[in-house]
Amino acid sequence: MKEFHKNISQWIEEKKTFAIATVIQAWGSSPRPIGSAMIVSEDLEMMGSVSGGCVEGQILREAQTVLMDGQSKRLAYGITDENAWSVGLSCGGKMQVFLEDFTKFEAKNKAIWTALQMCFQNDKGCILVRKIEEGASEYLLIYPNGTTVGTTQNDVLIQEGLSAYKERKSQVFTHNETAYFAQIFPKKDQLLIVGAAHITVDLLQLAKLYDFETVLIDPRKVFAEKTQFTIPPDQLLIDYPSEVLSNFDLDAYTYAVILSHDPKIDDNALHVLLKSNIGYIGALGSRKTHAKRVARLQEAGFDEKNIARIYAPIGLDIRAKKPKEIALSIMAELVKVRNVGS
Repeated sequence: MKEFHKNISQWIEEKKTFAIATVIQAWGSSPRPIGSAMIVSEDLEMMGSVSGGCVEGQILREAQTVLMDGQSKRLAYGITDENAWSVGLSCGGKMQVFLEDFTKFEAKNKAIWTALQMCFQNDKGCILVRKIEEGASEYLLIYPNGTTVGTTQNDVLIQEGLSAYKERKSQVFTHNETAYFAQIFPKKDQLLIVGAAHITVDLLQLAKLYDFETVLIDPRKVFAEKTQFTIPPDQLLIDYPSEVLSNFDLDAYTYAVILSHDPKIDDNALHVLLKSNIGYIGALGSRKTHAKRVARLQEAGFDEKNIARIYAPIGLDIRAKKPKEIALSIMAELVKVRNVGS
């Protein structure tokens, strides 16, 4: 929904009637992740997909029924068996899709749709919780701070939504024998890079390519200002990490890469990051260097479990030698960690 919100707004202005199909559960090798959406108008105009081609034809037919009677549907697709999965996925996976009349939703929940659009436009995270029973119509928008938009006010729904956001996973849950879907719309992932170095130059280019907002932190003025960046960071902070990290949401959508190779700077950052809920902490250095780092952190009072959160040596093992290769290995690890959570 997020990637099509401008198109959706245009269709609403043009008074088009349309349905939205959302993947709410997936098993096996289902080709599209949970939360993927397909939008179908009454004239069979389409945006997006839910399976990469396997079941879109069936969705088109079902959407016309939903638009005629206004009743939402929960549909199952996958390998045909005794459980009556109705359509076979060529990839062998299984999925469930919730299909609803979006025009009807927007008309009855204008405040929620307006709030959703503001989140999309301003890069603010939020969670949309909706009932996914046949013919259901119940919605609640939740912000990460726990405030809500909508007439449904239920502490269980709020907690389930916040839990999904923290886990980076849109998910189905049950409350009072009723099924709900918590769909997360996260803010843009943020990459905090501590230390301006040759690797940093290449990592910033990859971070832009993979849609991270970048913040470079380095108290060494000459390194921060004299390094020639092909793509500059979104923010450049000439401070010790401990002086500025409190200004950021150190949550599951934030990642930190420690590259300064100076223990005074590295440890200064780690002392803050290891006490936070940040999604990833990676530190440059050999195994020998990391062993010394571990000893210093233990001396500072950090326990083994907490220290184990540090990815070190940083990056996936691709036998990287050159700065560009090391930057690639770091980005590969970042993407892996990000995708494991989604």
